[in-house]
Amino acid sequence: MARLGRRLGSRTALKEADDPMLAVINLIDIFLVFIVAVLISFLSALGLGEILSKDSEVTVVKKTPDGEMTIITKTANRLEASRITRTEAEGRGVRLGVAYRLEDGSMVYMPDDEQE
Repeated sequence: MARLGRRLGSRTALKEADDPMLAVINLIDIFLVFIVAVLISFLSALGLGEILSKDSEVTVVKKTPDGEMTIITKTANRLEASRITRTEAEGRGVRLGVAYRLEDGSMVYMPDDEQE
């Protein structure tokens, strides 16, 4: 009787080792780890690692070719995205100064001397 019990135990162990679904589950685990690693590497390559930080404040501005802008703002644990079209950005205002782009690509702001 003891021999029969050992045989049955070894058969169930062999059945578990030959189960193809266990291999699929292991592959899914490997892919999940791979996806998380790729996501973290993309964020760090773009210089957006601060998005993962708990206390950081980050603002990202994206502009489409048709002039629509998307502003993504992260403060503490809150992430907000707002879309601004060209018509929403138009309006009346007061001229504050002039911004110049230099040859090296940097920008300089020169405020107007007149205060209105």
